[in-house]
Amino acid sequence: MNSLKLKRKLEEFFLEDIGEGDLTSNYIFDSSHTGKAVFLAKEDGVFAGADVIRSGYNLLNSAINVTVFKKDGEEITAGDKIAEVEGPTQTILTGERVILNLLQRMSGIATVTSKAVKLLQSSHTKICDTRKTSPGLRMFEKYAVACGGGCNHRMGLYDGIMIKDNHIAYCGSIEKAVERARSRAGHMVKIEVEVETLSQLQEAIEAKADIIMFDNRTPEEAKQFAEMTPSWIITEASGGIKLDNLESYSNTGVDYISLGFLTHSVQALDISLIVE
Repeated sequence: MNSLKLKRKLEEFFLEDIGEGDLTSNYIFDSSHTGKAVFLAKEDGVFAGADVIRSGYNLLNSAINVTVFKKDGEEITAGDKIAEVEGPTQTILTGERVILNLLQRMSGIATVTSKAVKLLQSSHTKICDTRKTSPGLRMFEKYAVACGGGCNHRMGLYDGIMIKDNHIAYCGSIEKAVERARSRAGHMVKIEVEVETLSQLQEAIEAKADIIMFDNRTPEEAKQFAEMTPSWIITEASGGIKLDNLESYSNTGVDYISLGFLTHSVQALDISLIVE
């Protein structure tokens, strides 16, 4: 993660939670009181968020000593020590919730992404995320997907052109939409088109889209669409694909499968901060 963006986000999150000060910790402990605590995994999964612990506590108080035992993307088991923090007690407790919230969500995303990659069991097709992320948390959530072995789709509306059904409806056709986008975009910007039918697929191919996404297609349809698409066009399948049917898409030949559930409905991994 970009260190500057990480710092700014953490500042925002801490300000939201701490406000004018942590009344509980500040009233119970004076600034000279010190302690030690460990971040402990309470269930099996894949860890993500090492820099959140380091940067978070360093931002609050440089006197906090942080030791991280696990690397991002590393599998963890219930009972594993993820990290240890030592220093002013006020700071350890004040930063606890914000840091845990991020660690738990990021590790949950990394865990489900890793599970999806293993379920797919494909040497060709890659798992990727979508823009269905929590507002304000996109950089954390997409980083977690990468920690779990997945790939990132576009980060936002600003780094790729994706022509969807509503764009096509307003524009009148795939051909017109691609033509208008290409006439204004630089040569470094790729154009993706979402299709649902064979006629739309053919139109997207003729319009020379860089990427074609097969929307809400069955495994059989995705395979048929992929076989009809020239090799120089990147293919993607999305929509209606979940963990329980993901394996059926392993032999479709598509280059990517994008899964919204990796980020929009993930279950946080149970991690706690335990005082030593």
